[in-house]
Amino acid sequence: MTYSASQIRSNPVLARAIPFLLFIAFLMANSALAPVAASIGISLSWLAVIRGVIVALVLAWFWRSYTELRNTEAVSTTHWLVSIGAGVAVFVIWIEWGQSGAVVTHSERFVPLLPDGSMDWPKALLRLAGLALVVPVMEELFWRSLILRWIDQHDFLSLSPRRVGLGAFVITTALFAVEHDSWMAGAIAGITYNALYMWSRNLWIPIVSHAVTNGALGIWILATRNWNYW
Repeated sequence: MTYSASQIRSNPVLARAIPFLLFIAFLMANSALAPVAASIGISLSWLAVIRGVIVALVLAWFWRSYTELRNTEAVSTTHWLVSIGAGVAVFVIWIEWGQSGAVVTHSERFVPLLPDGSMDWPKALLRLAGLALVVPVMEELFWRSLILRWIDQHDFLSLSPRRVGLGAFVITTALFAVEHDSWMAGAIAGITYNALYMWSRNLWIPIVSHAVTNGALGIWILATRNWNYW
């Protein structure tokens, strides 16, 4: 069965799954793409930046399909404050546990340094923008909007986040955890973002929380040059 571009764009599952799966495909193909990039003069670290740009463009192409992102009427000041506070808390947990025994493996790290050891700021800031702005939108659309609700009801757009069952909550948390090297921190982040979405019933709340976590982590990495977290 084949889909036209308009059918793909209007399919709620594909619109939320394709950006995430594309991102994962780039990660898995990183080692294979490295020689190709080197042959045309692109360093491995630039691949991470290019990956973020491509995913951002795909999200923009699908944007009109993300109906839940156009609804902010029910969001209160309390929702925003809790979202930001939770994002900071997850960041603190991430840097505390990122080097602990709760780490499965360390993937190849992004190091935005020039040959003389100084910071390559254009590359670093583009990477930070991808981490803080693109990844939270991409992941929350996939994990919270789609997977969390789809497990309970395939017509997931009609399911209120507050009606998500315990089984879907646990499965989504577990899958989100194993997506990350620091699985324990990933599990806590997954629990936090799931809970924020179910509590607020608005996807922007976990997106903002996720963005705060990733943004704070990215700034901390650049300040400390602890590339193991990147």
